[in-house]
Amino acid sequence: MVNIKIKEIAIYHPEHVIHNEFFIDHFKNKGRDSTNFIQNILGRENRYVINDNNESSLTMAYEASKLVLEKASLSGQELDIIMFSSQTPEYLATSNAIQLHAMLQAGHQTQVLDTNANCAGMLVAIDYASRYMMSNPHVQTALVVGSDYNTLMSNPEEEITYANFGDAACAVILEKTEEDTGFMDSIYFTDSVTSTNTNFPRHGLSGAIKEKQDQSMQWIPFDGSIAMPPTYEMFETILSRNNYTMRDLNAYCFSQFSIANIKTIQEHYGLDENKIMYVGDRYGYTGTTSPLMAFYDGIETGRIKRGDTVLFWTIGGGYQLVAMLLKY
Repeated sequence: MVNIKIKEIAIYHPEHVIHNEFFIDHFKNKGRDSTNFIQNILGRENRYVINDNNESSLTMAYEASKLVLEKASLSGQELDIIMFSSQTPEYLATSNAIQLHAMLQAGHQTQVLDTNANCAGMLVAIDYASRYMMSNPHVQTALVVGSDYNTLMSNPEEEITYANFGDAACAVILEKTEEDTGFMDSIYFTDSVTSTNTNFPRHGLSGAIKEKQDQSMQWIPFDGSIAMPPTYEMFETILSRNNYTMRDLNAYCFSQFSIANIKTIQEHYGLDENKIMYVGDRYGYTGTTSPLMAFYDGIETGRIKRGDTVLFWTIGGGYQLVAMLLKY
């Protein structure tokens, strides 16, 4: 049986780090004490942010891609697919994936594609790439790289973006194998009830080009708890059809948007805290790469090992929920 496994994973983030103290002081100067929200609801402590005009989502993606190719002992010439996921792509044309193709000196056979499912993007890209690879006998290896210049969207007037976001890239090598490992299943839930609540650019691309206005992310508050009931239903469905229970799993890599959301899921199922990968206190919220950053950390710290079954879950703006089962 043909399976698609994650052969290697690597991350890249800028060097510049900002501690909570900066943001707490920033909002105190505006007459608001945001300490509890930043530390206990969002779960932040530090975050890496771009402060070099030469860095972007594309350059971060390139750095992560170089690292993962080196770890996998591969060259760009050996890639059959390059899939780039970002909600802050550096270019709309030409695609960032084709520019990565040039930077990595990939081959003429390599397919290239940019994707955007907002914060759910990299998980969706891995899902789609895996299913495509299973169906195409001529594709053996894929590079999926996610990269968000999240702080580009931040609004200094709002804690939910300014104090929350961090910048990072993550790259994985997917490889076709006959081993009993790799991608297992995925499930989605989409409700477009908040589709106009978190727009970037604030006035649309045409507005950003034609008019000189504030283009930071527009964040109209909404009740995030609406995502919990369908999340639980998704988990029950994907686990039951693969003959698992929550307790059977070895690790959980959830969206790092808010520690409060993770704790809500943990309490609902009574999950072992040692199986929950959390890195939002170190990297901030990195958008498309969010659950994969947690996965990377789990591998690096030895909490996730080969053969472990991992449940991924994340949410994309608008909103779309994605859950994925994978045997590492």
